[in-house]
Amino acid sequence: MGCDRNCGLITGAVIGAVLAVFGGILMPVGDMLVEKTIKKEVVLEEGTIAFQNWVKTGTEVYRQFWIFDVLNPQEVVVNSSKIKVKQRGPYTYRVRYLAKENITHDTESNTVSFVQPNGAIFEPSLSVGTEDDMFTVLNLAVAAAPHLYPNAFVQVLLNSLIKKSKSAMFQNRTVKELLWGYKDPFLSLVPYPIPTTIGVFYPYNNTFDGVYTVHSGKDNISNVAIIDTYKGKKNLSYWPSYCDMINGTDAASFPPFVEKSRLLRFFSSDICRSIYAVFGGDIDLKGIPVYRFVLPSKAFASPVQNPDNHCFCTEKVISNNCTYYGVLDISKCKEGRPVYISLPHFLHASPEISKDIEGLNANEEEHRTYLDVEPITGFTLQFAKRLQVNILVKPAKKIDALKNLKHHYLVPLLWLNETGTIGDEKAEMFRNKVTGKIKLLGLVEMVLLGVGIVMFVAFMISYCACKSQTVK
Repeated sequence: MGCDRNCGLITGAVIGAVLAVFGGILMPVGDMLVEKTIKKEVVLEEGTIAFQNWVKTGTEVYRQFWIFDVLNPQEVVVNSSKIKVKQRGPYTYRVRYLAKENITHDTESNTVSFVQPNGAIFEPSLSVGTEDDMFTVLNLAVAAAPHLYPNAFVQVLLNSLIKKSKSAMFQNRTVKELLWGYKDPFLSLVPYPIPTTIGVFYPYNNTFDGVYTVHSGKDNISNVAIIDTYKGKKNLSYWPSYCDMINGTDAASFPPFVEKSRLLRFFSSDICRSIYAVFGGDIDLKGIPVYRFVLPSKAFASPVQNPDNHCFCTEKVISNNCTYYGVLDISKCKEGRPVYISLPHFLHASPEISKDIEGLNANEEEHRTYLDVEPITGFTLQFAKRLQVNILVKPAKKIDALKNLKHHYLVPLLWLNETGTIGDEKAEMFRNKVTGKIKLLGLVEMVLLGVGIVMFVAFMISYCACKSQTVK
């Protein structure tokens, strides 16, 4: 009888030990299986989950615009007063709804090439008004004239055309005209052939961004989705030194197994440069644990604060010998037009930059850019890209519309918030196919290990107790 009991206890202890060992073995084996599956599914080739979502995003992407309405145009023109603005918006468009086109695979270099069609559809239900709402905004053509034509004689000729067309420093334009283009009356009078239609995002609809060539990850998963060339080049030709490099992905996804310590580098054609994001916190997105990466203020710092940014600084007056921060001169990327990019309301910018503008109120929560990345796959499941478009206006003695200005102005035109969040259906699929299975595997590992250890310890204690009683 004692033998049977002791044998049963030993058997229980052995079973417990086996379960614990199996649970322990399953951990590295399970991790290996997960890693193998992820490496297979994130490659950009026909048949993978990544490719399916990459060709056409399953996320609805919206671009909201807030436009700065100028409240005192005459005071500015006559007295060089501070510009009083009031933001109005959002005016919302659906974007990135078109699938990538001209997709070609190069099996020798393990790359994929494509173009991204541009399109914007107005969403009245998500907007405060219609596309016909009118604003008082900077006159884009008049403001750009002295930058594009610094010669005094040419400016005298342009001034006569500006007066003849009854153009001024400010103009009234609808949302649709300002964003997507209008025929400018001053440019229409210029006697030699130049584009006469202008707008902040003109041309946009029926255009393409690219050609992009990205690594498929087939030969090296740590390179997946990283841009190899943009428009056939590895560099942009806008910036000196390493600032001109095209780094990272397009931010829609990153190589898998993302760690919190990693810098996520990505290229944005909107700001004509590569940039990076740093870990900002853990977020639960529809039951999926994600890492939030944010654009740090250091990315927009002056070379005095961050020497790495020295090659993003231009010698224009706005930089104050490269000591000001928070704005990026992208005029080289915009054919010489004086366009400056910043975060909305000049968030993280030198106070001097906005000293001549009243009505701005920078807010970290509303105006920062972030990416919510699922760390195992590297997929971006939610994002908010926020940018402000500004124009540098300088005094011009030969142009009546600008001759009374006593100093330069950096005039904000609008800011945008481009957002996308994984849909409920896609989130459920993601939980079922990825995070759910990994959680289940982890649970099984812990249960086996835990139950095994408890069984082994309990049965061994019982066995020792029985053994000691038998000895007595």
